[in-house]
Amino acid sequence: MCRGGLAIRFPGRAETGKEGTEMRLAGKTAIVTGAASGFGAGIARRFAAEGARVMVADINAEGAAALASELGEAALAQAVDVSDGASVAAMAEAAFAAFGRLDILVNNAGVTHLPAPLEEVSEADFDRVWAVNVKSVYLSARAIVPHMKANGAGAILNVASTAGVSPRPRLNWYNASKGWMITATRAMAVELAPKGVRVNAINPVAGETPLLKSFMGGEDTPEVRAKFLATIPLGRFSTPEDMGNAAAFLCSDEASMITGVALEVDGGRCI
Repeated sequence: MCRGGLAIRFPGRAETGKEGTEMRLAGKTAIVTGAASGFGAGIARRFAAEGARVMVADINAEGAAALASELGEAALAQAVDVSDGASVAAMAEAAFAAFGRLDILVNNAGVTHLPAPLEEVSEADFDRVWAVNVKSVYLSARAIVPHMKANGAGAILNVASTAGVSPRPRLNWYNASKGWMITATRAMAVELAPKGVRVNAINPVAGETPLLKSFMGGEDTPEVRAKFLATIPLGRFSTPEDMGNAAAFLCSDEASMITGVALEVDGGRCI
């Protein structure tokens, strides 16, 4: 599933973009999971624009290949099931082989269950949410943290949610999985800081992604959207560009003193 274009030079200083501005992630390499669409695609696009080489990793192999093709020589595609240990290990090995060194890992892949009373969510749906939203963080850490420790540097970003801070009814087990991710971020940050590895999270509010309908209660109408937007002081949904901007900062050297934070990129939703 990997594509080529690996002859990009790694300069010793930041490169400059078309407008002469420094590129935040010049010379960096990154994996972004769930990158074929939504917030993950926004993060991958911004990373590439900031000078990084990006592995676009997704269970949707066709979508990952399409975005990697769009990004050109800065990107390669990798099919991955983030809930499967062997698949995650293969993703990590492919990144090491392609890049030689991995600087950034973004755990963005996520799923939800349909809105329902907590006791009515099926065991299969619960297991799926836990496998993709929770177990995946463990699996990627197991595969990639030793590499970052050996390098004495690295940045891990977990895409959590405002649902982990301000839970909404009928999405109970999704809320809980994102709350777990925020706690895991802090625990990882404390343990890995002496090894030079930073770990942060971002908490988006709902955005124009495949999960939006579920977050709005299973129905997407102008009336439901207006009601949901009324809970966001800035009056709009999160966008992939918003997530890309926040992720690029937190994973850059500009944020070298920031670890263990869960940054709310939510238009004031959690105030």
